Amino acid sequence: MGIMRRALPLLALLCLPACASWLPDLSDIPGAETLGLAMPMPEAEVEEVPASAQAAAAGEPALHLRWGSRAVVAVLAQQSGENRMWRSPGGMVVATDGARVVATAGLRDWLAATRLDGPDPLDEPLQLLGREVASRRQVDLMRSDRSPEGMRFGLSLNCRLRGSLTDGVQAPPALLITERCRGSGESFVNRFWADPETGGIYRSEQWIGPPGPLWVEVVNPPSS
Repeated sequence: MGIMRRALPLLALLCLPACASWLPDLSDIPGAETLGLAMPMPEAEVEEVPASAQAAAAGEPALHLRWGSRAVVAVLAQQSGENRMWRSPGGMVVATDGARVVATAGLRDWLAATRLDGPDPLDEPLQLLGREVASRRQVDLMRSDRSPEGMRFGLSLNCRLRGSLTDGVQAPPALLITERCRGSGESFVNRFWADPETGGIYRSEQWIGPPGPLWVEVVNPPSS
């Protein structure tokens, strides 16, 4: 029997008066700062971390995040094993479990929590090459004003993941993992790019609810 795991209580952490001092007041933040990159993101196979993102990270573990025409650099703020929280100077907060984004805050609409039923196939990226694996999870969505009409809790998603190698014409070959999810009135595709030798995921396109896809590029990986 699968066990429910990876319930990231980001919302609870943001609401606790005794939460860590680095967490900003997110109640009135309409969005996050930009890096002046208004062009649509090119295909991730040829995307490179902008020099401005490298400079903003200043050598710290960091992610380059893009959604719509906005872009931010979020540095590592808290870590417990594979569970990490990243924040940008403008108040964007992202919680990750390994390569998967499991919660967000700082936008108008939040991915409040993610709960997986059993192991996440992304834990073993190399095992997905040429195989299709099923996965199930539940997510909670809410608006930053915490209005009841903006809350959607317990959305059930059924997903299938499959890995394949890119052709390596425009860039070195990569393991591309495609995750197709449907359920609770939602249908979307996530993509993850990994090193075909080590399985390390360094780039992804992930659905985070109403804001649409979030592009995640590892600027500097955490040490462990």
